[in-house]
Amino acid sequence: MTEVGVRRSSLSTMASTSVLLFIFSIYSCYAQVPLLMWTSDGYSMPHLAQPAAGQAVSGGQLVSYLKSALSTAPHNVLLFLQDKLSIDDFTMYGGVFGNKQDSVFLNVESALQSSSSPLVLPALDWSASDSVLELFQEELGIPAVHINPSTLKEIKLNTAQPSLLAVHLPYTAGAQSKELLLKNDEIIGKVLNMFRSQDVPYTAVYTGLKPSRVIEDTPVMAGSSVGRSLLQAPTSPPVKPPVVFSNSTGQPCIMMWADRLLASYSNNEVDLGIYIFNGSATTTGSVCSETLSRLVLNFQNVLGFQSLQLIFSMHKIFFPVSARYWTVMEQVVLEYDGQRATFNGSRGIYTPAEYSFHCQNVNSVQSPLLVPYNATDNATQWKLTFTDFQIQGFNLTGEMFSYASDCAGFFTPGIWMGLLTSLLMVLILTYGLHMIMQLRTMDRFDDPKGPAISVPQSE
Repeated sequence: MTEVGVRRSSLSTMASTSVLLFIFSIYSCYAQVPLLMWTSDGYSMPHLAQPAAGQAVSGGQLVSYLKSALSTAPHNVLLFLQDKLSIDDFTMYGGVFGNKQDSVFLNVESALQSSSSPLVLPALDWSASDSVLELFQEELGIPAVHINPSTLKEIKLNTAQPSLLAVHLPYTAGAQSKELLLKNDEIIGKVLNMFRSQDVPYTAVYTGLKPSRVIEDTPVMAGSSVGRSLLQAPTSPPVKPPVVFSNSTGQPCIMMWADRLLASYSNNEVDLGIYIFNGSATTTGSVCSETLSRLVLNFQNVLGFQSLQLIFSMHKIFFPVSARYWTVMEQVVLEYDGQRATFNGSRGIYTPAEYSFHCQNVNSVQSPLLVPYNATDNATQWKLTFTDFQIQGFNLTGEMFSYASDCAGFFTPGIWMGLLTSLLMVLILTYGLHMIMQLRTMDRFDDPKGPAISVPQSE
């Protein structure tokens, strides 16, 4: 092998090693568990220097901590070993934002507060936490006794010799984490109460065998970013795609979207949008041209009808007053089992032909934009309510709505309130200025050395 080949091989080896070390360093930052250690009332541990912020405690450092603590602490040791535990569990469920009533670690927090010198290690190396049980067995020189919380009443403690009791606590990630941590805290409280009732001094340790949140939960190699996020921020549901009807050439010519399409008949109500956006409704019968767009939505077995059609009929009309084309919703029709209900939408549903029409609430009940054609029409038996409704029947460019012309009028209630308030203030100001201008000052004054001024009554 040439010298150049050797150099290339060594460089590639160094690069691979650097990548592995980088990944291991990131992983090790997340592979940490907290450790809490405290004693019963009346006993204390020597003052131990807390690790620096962000520093992970290794196995050798943990051994020195335990030796120093057991030099004065009671040798009746309680080990609460949870399957998984991370410092984020205390952040999320420990009531750290001031609402202590919602904390799931009430017994643990009470024990730490009553202890004179508790030891809190926020970041203990995973490999060290996995060997905590073995470390205590070596320090005390006795085997560990694994106890079941259900048999606590049967346990009789001997204060003449040291004891090492291990309690295993479960953990499940997900929505059940809070409830399970609350049950684990109740178990810890029962064990501590049992020691207090038998007047046995103890040293308690609470830690996890593995971290509950590690780098595998959010893999960096998959392209997703690792960072902080608000605990209260819910994930947004996916946005439903609009209904699109294309002409014979495959170009979209009609688009419609709504959050809800509520139709009520004889006190029975259904959201037709559920059938539209899950794909069960079809657009068979829809047509579009230069001046006419007709969107037909077909439903089956809805509101007790075998077939139901919701039809939107739009026309493109030229108005000389505005010198432009407008899209007018002339009719919204319901055809069901041979019957027909027709609503007139031309009074409120219109927009320039280049725009789409949008309205937060289109209904046939209050301030209706959909009006039955006559009082005897079947439309009086129906109630329609479209929420966040948007439709466009002409001048579509791709599968995106054009600029939306909203149904809100120019003089909204807020604008009217502002105008009336401003007018009232102007009137008050005008009246005040008028009164000030009517004030007259004295133009004659008495001379104390001369005769008094005589003002005729006529003045």
